[in-house]
Amino acid sequence: MAKAPVLTPQADDFPRWYQDVLAKAELADNGPVRGTMVIRPYGYGIWERMQAEVDARIKAAGAENAYFPLFIPQSYLTREAEHVEGFSPELAVVTHAGGKELDEPIVVRPTSETVIGEFMAKWVNSHRDLPLLLNQWANVVRWELRTRLFLRTSEFLWQEGHTAHATEEDARAYALRIHLDVYQDFMVNVLAMPVYIGRKTKQERFAGATNTLACEAIMRDGKALQMGTSHELGQNFAKAFDITYQSVEGTQEMAWTTSWGSSTRMIGGLIMVHGDDKGLRVPPRLAATQAVVMVIRDDDGVVEAASALTDELRAAGVRVRLDDRTDTSFGRRATDWELKGVPVRIEVGPRDLANGEVTVVRRDSSEKHQAAVAGLAATVPGLLEDIQAAMLAEATAFRDANTAEVATIDEARAAAQTGFAKIPWATLGVAGEAELAKDAITVRCIQRPDGSVPTSEDEPGNIAIVARSY
Repeated sequence: MAKAPVLTPQADDFPRWYQDVLAKAELADNGPVRGTMVIRPYGYGIWERMQAEVDARIKAAGAENAYFPLFIPQSYLTREAEHVEGFSPELAVVTHAGGKELDEPIVVRPTSETVIGEFMAKWVNSHRDLPLLLNQWANVVRWELRTRLFLRTSEFLWQEGHTAHATEEDARAYALRIHLDVYQDFMVNVLAMPVYIGRKTKQERFAGATNTLACEAIMRDGKALQMGTSHELGQNFAKAFDITYQSVEGTQEMAWTTSWGSSTRMIGGLIMVHGDDKGLRVPPRLAATQAVVMVIRDDDGVVEAASALTDELRAAGVRVRLDDRTDTSFGRRATDWELKGVPVRIEVGPRDLANGEVTVVRRDSSEKHQAAVAGLAATVPGLLEDIQAAMLAEATAFRDANTAEVATIDEARAAAQTGFAKIPWATLGVAGEAELAKDAITVRCIQRPDGSVPTSEDEPGNIAIVARSY
């Protein structure tokens, strides 16, 4: 009798495969309140690595971390009409506290433009106070109707940046800098995930924004996932919250603001871009555990040799873990590490060790080879970089093979059933966008033919990328 697969195969049922990976790789579980999630230690370890990498890039761009309240007066949201209209269906509102009805309802933070705008108005007085570049790592609540762990939950973790600038040009340049130097760089060079970058259409942009930039990735089922966004807010929030400054010339001027964010949704993207029928595959630069040294049997000298090799790898800069749990079968442990997607597995057994060797297994390709113990620690960092490059190349090849260049709306509709479609924006337009929306196909972003971000959606030659999405 054939052995039952550990996971539902992707080709049989992709959503079930995704749920299987979440459970069996011990990433997350459903919380007690509908739409909430419990992130398990292994999943949270991935999030911590994402935080560290993104946070370093945010700080390199000059922003500083702060923290703002979870509770926001409802009146704050009503000051910017388009913003409150966009978020109203998703708001969680507190009306009672301390056993009494509140004089004013309190909104549980869906995003923080309003509360941060209130304090920007207090902190910005002079042109010397600008630019004001803030970021916070926090949780937010959006009461989603259809939830799926990491992809769309009622509460999730994220970072949200908020900035104020003296000029529109400075605000626009900074929003683009975050988009390219923080989000795109992290997603491509750490997540090994190719993304299409571009502008959102007016229909798709953030509520209250004058422009939204997006990073869009393709999942293995052909759907799009929005991985990060950066918004130009114009002077909408500055006017609503009176964020003004005295210019060099002594005149009172209105500031220009931006906001930008990425969230635990990126973990869902990581699963669906790199995962296979054996489970998760984590790119080495992201992995909290880059290599696991596994003791096959607790024979004389095996545990000691494995422990020494672990120490050598750690000294070589590898994030490594020793698995000497010989009271659990080797096969089960190997399957667990495959499910978790650790990039390199080093198997230490008495037979190979007698020859001065170990077995090295790559998670990305399942390739195995024998390697001498002596000098192995010096070669593993290079192997990890090879795996990183191979995973990016594989994901890029998949994206390109599943992106069709089309000339008509009907061709775009057909291509979007299994992947992305690129169509001239002049051909699609607002009317075509509305037509595709009837079939749950949206414009993920608009970009120039060379893949760069246009200054407006009206630039000649702009390309619209359309797809079904999560």
